[in-house]
Amino acid sequence: MDTDGHRLRQLLIARQLDEQITARFPVGRRLKVLDVAVRDGHQALRLARAGHRVTGLESDPELADAVRRTLLEEPEGIRERTRIIHEDSRNTGAHFLPGSFDVVLCHTGPAPGDEPGPLLAGLGRVLAPGGLLSLVVPNTEAAAMRQGLAGDWAGALERLAPADRALRRDALAAGLAGMSTPLHRWYGVQVFTAPGAPLPGGEEGELLLAAEERAGRTDPYRAVAALLHLCAVRD
Repeated sequence: MDTDGHRLRQLLIARQLDEQITARFPVGRRLKVLDVAVRDGHQALRLARAGHRVTGLESDPELADAVRRTLLEEPEGIRERTRIIHEDSRNTGAHFLPGSFDVVLCHTGPAPGDEPGPLLAGLGRVLAPGGLLSLVVPNTEAAAMRQGLAGDWAGALERLAPADRALRRDALAAGLAGMSTPLHRWYGVQVFTAPGAPLPGGEEGELLLAAEERAGRTDPYRAVAALLHLCAVRD
């Protein structure tokens, strides 16, 4: 279900996420994973294939059904340890008991204009002590970069207005710390390419992936990425 335009983004996030999982949990441990707003199911299915028990929460019934259809094509063992639930993904804490999951993913929100507090509180509530929260958000502070580089000066000027403070990295870090899930590590996702950009084949694709991966963990480049990947750990 992963479209070509999302493949680069998904690969970068997967590598960053695996780095954090490997650093935090013993090798071979089967983790309980929640993917909030599972969308196309890429990360959920990838982690289920790696042996973890995965729950996907999706508000859109058509997307939930599409992931279920894809799941039918997987081996029995993967199907048995994966479930997709159609419920409101903005109210995670209402659907599961506190501390139910070792890893919680939320890779499609909050969006600009949203109030992230309730969403973060729900994510933190279902995360076990020592658990990992993986949150991907638009980098609102660097929103003018894409328009400027593309020569869209009107768009750049519009986005040079004060950014949505609620989604700034420092504000999100403060919110996470306030719910006992302090920010542990953060990455940039797609420093040089726009969201939805395809990954070329062959050597060109390998070089692009290597450049994006290194820039996404290096200052000052990661601060102007299209997306921010925040990894926090529950106290």
